[in-house]
Amino acid sequence: MNRIATLFSLVLLTVLPVRGEDSDSLAVCLQRGDSCMQQYNTFEALKYYQRAYELGKTVVGTKAEDYYISTKLADCYYKRGNYFQCSELLKNTPEDSLSHESFRQLAYSYKKQDDIGSFIYWASQLVNRYPMDGEVVAALSQAYTSSDQPQKGIVCGMTYCQKDSTNMMVNRALADAWFVNRDFSAAAKWYERLMQQGDSTFNTLYSAGLSYSMIKDLDRAYTYLRDALFLSQMQHANCAWRLGVVCVDTKRFEEGLGYLELATQLLLPDTTTMKAITLSKGEAYYLTEHYDKAVEAWKEHLAYNPSSIATYYNIASAYYYYLPDGQLAKTYYEKFLNLARKEEKPTQQLTEMIEKAEMLLRSTNFGKSKTKK
Repeated sequence: MNRIATLFSLVLLTVLPVRGEDSDSLAVCLQRGDSCMQQYNTFEALKYYQRAYELGKTVVGTKAEDYYISTKLADCYYKRGNYFQCSELLKNTPEDSLSHESFRQLAYSYKKQDDIGSFIYWASQLVNRYPMDGEVVAALSQAYTSSDQPQKGIVCGMTYCQKDSTNMMVNRALADAWFVNRDFSAAAKWYERLMQQGDSTFNTLYSAGLSYSMIKDLDRAYTYLRDALFLSQMQHANCAWRLGVVCVDTKRFEEGLGYLELATQLLLPDTTTMKAITLSKGEAYYLTEHYDKAVEAWKEHLAYNPSSIATYYNIASAYYYYLPDGQLAKTYYEKFLNLARKEEKPTQQLTEMIEKAEMLLRSTNFGKSKTKK
């Protein structure tokens, strides 16, 4: 294709001048545009290529000559960030007249305009012609994944990997596609491959940690999430949250509470995430017998989730069995019952909790703190 482009350039410079003054101007404009591009002066080059494009419409030439001028102008537009004009020129150029570079510019122009559907179409066409262009294969796989078509992203990446399993861009796109497809075992395998190849970026470590946490390999999840959080300089809130939860689940309570507190500070006031954080903090404090802090965390949880029936019960039980405040225990059992009795289809567990709370409220010695037996 480059040889053909060179031949067209020679034709334009040797044949067009015999067609008249406008033709001479066309050749000169192309020469000057090329000279500017060699100096990375796209500002001046654009003016010459635009003039050449307009002159090309008035000069009787071949379609190939017209396409040659169009691709030069499109290249200038692309390098100046005018992706709309670039795609408008190239989409009307026959595919067999596009060089590999022009084909890539056409596809990526749509990607840079956030037109993912058009990018997928043109990238697919490009991959059909150049199946070993790993960068485009990876970008196409990622586009499928971001468009809720991770299965197609997996097929795209795996087809390439049958010939080359070492391309890190493709492996990264495949790992993410498996993750979005919720095949966390496969995702973990591909993230491990990336790390073996030397990829120790935050995204790879974090995603590997999430994958292992989803398949309950919590020791590996802990390792990768911890490394990812340190790599983020302790600034990634979701990573801190996930790591805190994993720590609590693996009985690293004190460490987990530290991460959950960090997540709290980083995420506040993200209500949805704060619900999960405060609930997990309450559980961690309760299991480590810090009952006053557990109650504090659960009360904080109620500020984000006031309809949490079980949280009222947990607070009441903490006051009743472990903290010297029977009156507050009574208050929270009553709040629990007010919500629990409104449930149309209570579970067996909730029914038992209701019965227990009612029994305790009927107790004549309720005002005194108790010791759980």
